[in-house]
Amino acid sequence: MPSNENTNGTQAASLQQQIKSRQRVADHGEVFTNPREVNAMLDLVRDESFRLDSRFLEPACGDGNFLIEILRRKLSLVKDIKSPTEWEFKSLIAVGSCYGIELLEDNAEACRERLYGEVVGRMGRMGDLGDYGKSLRYMLQKNIVCGDALTYRTADGKPITFCEWTPIAGSMQFSRRDFQFDFLVNQTHQYSLFDEQGEAQSFDEPVRTYPPLHYTQLYRYEE
Repeated sequence: MPSNENTNGTQAASLQQQIKSRQRVADHGEVFTNPREVNAMLDLVRDESFRLDSRFLEPACGDGNFLIEILRRKLSLVKDIKSPTEWEFKSLIAVGSCYGIELLEDNAEACRERLYGEVVGRMGRMGDLGDYGKSLRYMLQKNIVCGDALTYRTADGKPITFCEWTPIAGSMQFSRRDFQFDFLVNQTHQYSLFDEQGEAQSFDEPVRTYPPLHYTQLYRYEE
């Protein structure tokens, strides 16, 4: 049986991992979820978390404790792919399905870097990743937003907008549509029609659509 001293030390270390400072807790209520709890919650939706294209949004993502575990599960599905181009393409499917909102810019940037590092670490490549690396960073910049999920606004007061990245079957391309976060939550403009079988069909209203691009060229959407 562990001594009280060891138990207290373990608890203190665990608490240290969950907070950056007491001041940040006081100012922002910032407390990070530890990996054991993250994985226990993800196991409740295990099938979805191990699906490459299932979309996840963490509305208070911190520096990425939930999103990093989701990405790890998704990338485990592509570990045996031998073709570098196929691996890169499918890794972007995984990354493009992970979304986060974070109030503090330093956390948002740390989250992007953690996810980027996870992908690069699994590639086993060093040095410049070229256009693939640029597209990976661009996707993370778009998917991890600094803002307030309660007000639906970015740090500079603009409506939070997310990109829907859809891989195009039979190609190495993605299509992109942008949606406002408040619309996705409230669905105040959504309507339904019925298909030939009488099933309801919902239609979202993107604020912008883009032509498809090769997966290595996604960063050119900014131009």
